[in-house]
Amino acid sequence: MSNSDLTSILFVLLLLVALAQLLGYLFVKLRQPKVVGEIMAGVLLGPALLGRLPLASRFMETSQHQANVFNFVYWLGLLLLMFLSGAETRELFTRDERREVAWLSIVGSGAPFLLALLLGPWLVRPSLAGPNGNRLSLIIILAVGVAVTSVPVVSKIFADLKILHTRFARLVLGVAVLEDIVLWLALAVATALAGKNQLNSRQITVHLISTIGFFGLGLTIVPRIVKRINKSRFNVLAKHAPVAYAIGVLLAYCVVAGALDVSVVFAAFLAGFAVVHKKRKLFAEALDAIGKVSFAFFIPAYFAIVGLKLDLVRGFSWRMVAAFLIGSCVVKILSVSLAGRCAGFRGLDLMNLAITTNARGGPGIVLASVAFDAGIISPTFYTTLVLAAVLTSQMAGAWLDYVLRRGWPLLTPDPGTDPVSVHVESPTAA
Repeated sequence: MSNSDLTSILFVLLLLVALAQLLGYLFVKLRQPKVVGEIMAGVLLGPALLGRLPLASRFMETSQHQANVFNFVYWLGLLLLMFLSGAETRELFTRDERREVAWLSIVGSGAPFLLALLLGPWLVRPSLAGPNGNRLSLIIILAVGVAVTSVPVVSKIFADLKILHTRFARLVLGVAVLEDIVLWLALAVATALAGKNQLNSRQITVHLISTIGFFGLGLTIVPRIVKRINKSRFNVLAKHAPVAYAIGVLLAYCVVAGALDVSVVFAAFLAGFAVVHKKRKLFAEALDAIGKVSFAFFIPAYFAIVGLKLDLVRGFSWRMVAAFLIGSCVVKILSVSLAGRCAGFRGLDLMNLAITTNARGGPGIVLASVAFDAGIISPTFYTTLVLAAVLTSQMAGAWLDYVLRRGWPLLTPDPGTDPVSVHVESPTAA
């Protein structure tokens, strides 16, 4: 890589991160989610706005080598975000919360998914299809787009509002992680169907078994093994370089997941879930150090690059955006409210859970990107899915910020529950 290429990369990264931090700060002052401001930084510098100007487009032009660097920064930011989210939600599936997570996942996400599958034949139109899109693949993408909840964006909103430690965050992230299993499986099915008349059932079955097996082991057996390794007196790296050790665990998980053809996003979350060792101060300090660097640079860069990849010029339809956004939000919120009632929640609890799990965020954008790259959906439907992901995330963050500023509890405490775990102070800044 030449000196001019490196200078160009550093300049663009400087612009992205600086603008992401600035807009994030402004959005917080406006009582909006910081993550939306970070995404807007990329949109502002992208082809939809400033990128259309000749001078700006010349600065933002990238070669293949430069594009590879940005993709690496993008994925590293995403993996670090998931790693830190897993570390913060070590007690994700506690025995007392499995019932609630099950209801919210099966009814709250399953109902919108199945409803969209059933109504899909009457909802899909030729305007939604790309060059390789067929009726079944379009219906699957539509169903996932209605049902999905974003782990990365919701995690970032929780981190910005300083509520990652709460029972509310554990419930929502538990539901979102389970939903994402369906997302990746459905994406695999939809892309396999793209432009084909027959489905490779063996390939889909192997992918499903690998994903569920990796996830199950990552929540049960593997954390215990990692904990033993953490405490081993032969583990010199964990004692003398805990930051390097924690990152090594993250990379090891991702390598194993990649070898098994499992999403590395899951692997990063499970790595954070496994590496936490509450009784050892070194690991807490190591995760704190990783978090400071990640939230200062890599994670804002990730969300800014998400915005940078958006091209709102290629296709836009207010009618399609309004129809999908209103319809999907109504279905999702009603389904989660029903699931919440079945799980024993009432009143404000239902509203908090429904609006938060309605955030599509990162997975919604990934869904749109993968489907568009596979030729399944049209540019207009791509833009619709991306805008729905951003707007629902903004809605969730703004609502949670409002609830916290009013001093309302995120969840009504159960009898005998420490109210601190469900009621947090209003955030000053994030």
